[in-house]
Amino acid sequence: MSDLREAAPAFGAIIIGDELLSGRREDKHLAKVVELLKARGLRLASARYVGDERPRLVQTLRESFASGDIVFSFGGIGATPDDHTRQAAAEALGLPLALHPEAEAEIRGRFGDETTPQRLQMGVYPVGSAIIPNPYNRIPGFSIRQHFFVPGFPVMAWPMVEWVLDTHFAHLHHRTDYVERSILVWEALEGKLIDLMETLTADYPDLTLFSLPCFGGDEVRRHVELGMKGSAARVDEAMARIVAEVARRGYRWDAPGADASAA
Repeated sequence: MSDLREAAPAFGAIIIGDELLSGRREDKHLAKVVELLKARGLRLASARYVGDERPRLVQTLRESFASGDIVFSFGGIGATPDDHTRQAAAEALGLPLALHPEAEAEIRGRFGDETTPQRLQMGVYPVGSAIIPNPYNRIPGFSIRQHFFVPGFPVMAWPMVEWVLDTHFAHLHHRTDYVERSILVWEALEGKLIDLMETLTADYPDLTLFSLPCFGGDEVRRHVELGMKGSAARVDEAMARIVAEVARRGYRWDAPGADASAA
């Protein structure tokens, strides 16, 4: 049986900015990109946070380009001295930077007679890049080698990510019957369920098992969320075994979203 995890390209995210690592700003991109992918039957395989230190950013991008994943990069593509993403992408790929003609046209269309060399710098990308339209202010992002670079501002970034998903990857939308299903096993301890998890992992190598314990307190009852990810038919089969075994062991269970408050 083929492994569903190999059936579609993996999506990743790189979220850039010292302000996120210092706590001056709170990241909102991770939750949103998960939401945008999920709405299209896709899922996020990896995410990395990195600051504005160029050598570290170059190394992060070099590793990411080598992965073969489809990656969205948020932040650092402006023209101020602390924006290094365009330059780091070029260095990671060993490519020169050049003003992209379509980006130049968009920037000149946005600023007209107020176009400056500094503003045109926002259209300087690694050679071979394509632009990503920005519906908010016409300052494009860029893409190269299955990496899509958008601004750090959500009002710009999120419509640009949607455009990429719907323009370049519509053929991947809802391509598989991938599902995630689980139950809440009340008053359970993970250690008491490890043998069951090991059996399921051995019997369903094409699926991914997950276990999320909650230790209780603050009026939340102790429980373990136990589930499987993968093709719908196989997940249904595995979940039926989980439910039967949990019941056989004397545990009460509910679907996620059930009231977890203490009785």
